Amino acid sequence: MDKQTVISAKHLKKAFGKGESIQVIYSDLNIDIYKGDFTVIMGSSGAGKSTLMYSLSGMDKPDGGEIHFDGTDITKLNNDRLAVFRRKQCGFVFQQIYLIDKMNLMDNVITAGVLTSKDREDIKTRAKELFSLVNIPEKTWRKTSSQISGGEAQRAGIVRAVINSPNVLFADEPTGALNSANSGAVLDVFTSLHQKGQSIVMVTHDKKSALRGNRIIYIKDGKIFGECDLEEFEQDNTERTEKLDKFIKEMGW
Repeated sequence: MDKQTVISAKHLKKAFGKGESIQVIYSDLNIDIYKGDFTVIMGSSGAGKSTLMYSLSGMDKPDGGEIHFDGTDITKLNNDRLAVFRRKQCGFVFQQIYLIDKMNLMDNVITAGVLTSKDREDIKTRAKELFSLVNIPEKTWRKTSSQISGGEAQRAGIVRAVINSPNVLFADEPTGALNSANSGAVLDVFTSLHQKGQSIVMVTHDKKSALRGNRIIYIKDGKIFGECDLEEFEQDNTERTEKLDKFIKEMGW
């Protein structure tokens, strides 16, 4: 069955600097993101992984090309309309956990929710369901990010990112600042969301994180250098792990 395209980017261009100091990130990059996929973007440091993600999500405008996101060419939107579009269509999880420390976890989530919905009780009900999904107990909802572990804070950040049921959840190195145990718990959340149909685009340089995706895209020299399709994630699937190992080795990882 053909997949539904949720983001289609054509002939993207992006560079930083000017004159002799210009750094071209990509000059003619084409990529499609499909609904329901867990797409992982990999590549060496400086390959443009995060820059591409920021372009696809409307956080940063490319210098050229088109990005059709759910039928809207977001490169044509002004900053105000783009901000509204992102708020409704996108969720974001970063390596740095941007929770408001003066607010407890529940209030952090509700504050994000009321940006697109005025029904506070509906938002709170969904927040409770999501906190349960990410294994954060009720006693922790009233704590601030400084009172909990990094893994709990990141999982709460994911709840905030998906409270408005975004079309696509974007994640940039979401486990980069976490230890092994907390990383595993956070990745389990992404897997659960994907199994429920959430479209995810994640940038990572970590193989364990990449294994959670079903589609791996490798960026090199500003181009899509290779792509690997994996089956749905299963713990301790040796064949799946070997397939990814072979792919990234071929890519020069």
